[in-house]
Amino acid sequence: MKSINKISLVLLVTILLVSALGCKKFLQREPTEILLDDQVWSDPKLALAVLANLYNRIQPTGGFEGGLLAPTDTDEAMWSGGLGGNNARNTRVNFPYTDKQFWPYELMRDLDLFLEKLEVADVMEAQDKMQLLAEARFIRAYVYFLAVRSMGGVPLILKTYQYTGPESVEDMKEPRATESGIYDFIASELDAIKDQMPLTETSKTRANKWTALALKAQAMIYAASIAKYNNQLTEPIQTVGGEVGIPADKANGYYTQALAAAKEIIINGPYSLYNVNTDKGQNFYDLFTKKSGNPEVIWAFDFTLEGKYHSFTVENIPRSLRENATGSTGLVPTLNLVEAFERLDGSSGTLLTNTPNGSDYIYYDKPEDIFEGKDPRMFGTIITPNSTFRGERIEIQAGVMEWNAATNRYVERTSSALNSIFTDGGLLVAANGPQPNAANVTNTGFFLRKYVDSRVGSGQAGQGSDIWWIRYRLGGILLIAAEAAFELNQQEEALSYINRLRERAGFGPNSLSSLDRTRIIRSTRLNWPLKSSVTGI
Repeated sequence: MKSINKISLVLLVTILLVSALGCKKFLQREPTEILLDDQVWSDPKLALAVLANLYNRIQPTGGFEGGLLAPTDTDEAMWSGGLGGNNARNTRVNFPYTDKQFWPYELMRDLDLFLEKLEVADVMEAQDKMQLLAEARFIRAYVYFLAVRSMGGVPLILKTYQYTGPESVEDMKEPRATESGIYDFIASELDAIKDQMPLTETSKTRANKWTALALKAQAMIYAASIAKYNNQLTEPIQTVGGEVGIPADKANGYYTQALAAAKEIIINGPYSLYNVNTDKGQNFYDLFTKKSGNPEVIWAFDFTLEGKYHSFTVENIPRSLRENATGSTGLVPTLNLVEAFERLDGSSGTLLTNTPNGSDYIYYDKPEDIFEGKDPRMFGTIITPNSTFRGERIEIQAGVMEWNAATNRYVERTSSALNSIFTDGGLLVAANGPQPNAANVTNTGFFLRKYVDSRVGSGQAGQGSDIWWIRYRLGGILLIAAEAAFELNQQEEALSYINRLRERAGFGPNSLSSLDRTRIIRSTRLNWPLKSSVTGI
């Protein structure tokens, strides 16, 4: 019995020793699902994967993630995607104050952490390391631009902080920087890194030298405009410490920087205006939707059908073309935008509905005749009544006017039913409306075309679209150059940039011979109509 106990004890000790040694080896194994710092920062591919995550977390552009644009996203459109009251006159659509909230400091911290970790990595090739660092600094500068544009001076945080207890909280507090201080930081960062990134275009979605210059041009034109025009207000919007508001004497310096950055892209960059289709309206639409071989795009937020697509088309396609019952017609262009597009002969773009003396209506043979001679960019931006999209005629009609011989006047005839027929067998109310008490019909008489996918099947809720969102393109850079040159009293140079865009649109060469501030604003509206408040001009 004692012998058995001794043997059992020896076996138990042996088992425990073997178990302990085995456990020690188990605990010392390299993790298979977690990457360690040394692994990431010594491998350009792994570091690039982290950088790709940072790129992807830049604030999504208006409507492309969730599909819906809000009225606050646009200058020239209104909400139309709801039931009843949303389509009625004088109805206000309310959004929570957090709807467009933007406080990107979690992303900022991860950018700072990326820079700190990569900076001390000593295994990676110097060229790979320099480019990755430059790209991360570009993203950080871009995110600070989004922040300063929305909120003025924000805390400028360029390092990570570690919480070590309540006593460390005070050391982590940073005051707001001045508004001009943030813009100056953006300019200096971009100057420092632009030559550390590829000179040749390697990707439409990664930053390169030209992307950095585009951001600088955009940021500087914003800063210059604030410095000049905010100070012309009776009561400028500013704080005592300069957290909001930029001194007027900084305007010319910012305009000069904007023009220099834009000109470097225009003169030396590998970009040209998209001008493939002889149909100028279709060409303008294709500019925003064609990815392959697009020479105008500098930087875009891309989507693919392999898991990264958006529902912008689902939510904004005309009702008569929708491929599911969940939505359409979310946001529609206004008459104000339609009329902002002038005619190719230089006359006003106002839609003519009455005779010059106002004594009678103008009678058109077809509804589309009222748009004859308009700037083709309008047709690339907006679906107008009886135009064609996806091979279908888009009928937009609220009713008819019937002549009453007894009273010698017209009488309005309408119906509460969409796609209804009048007594003469013709159309009464179109399937697309307008109609005040139906869901997802246009309440302005127009639909979006720009960025809406023309391919059948892209409007399915389960599939979506892979059309990209363009952040920077040569057309926008020409507008920045024109505005900056105009503000610096370089009129001829400013005109040359505007006329390049007009000629591409279908106007004759040198169609403008003079320029004023109103024309600058109009040119921006027509080249970037329905622009997102997130992305700027």
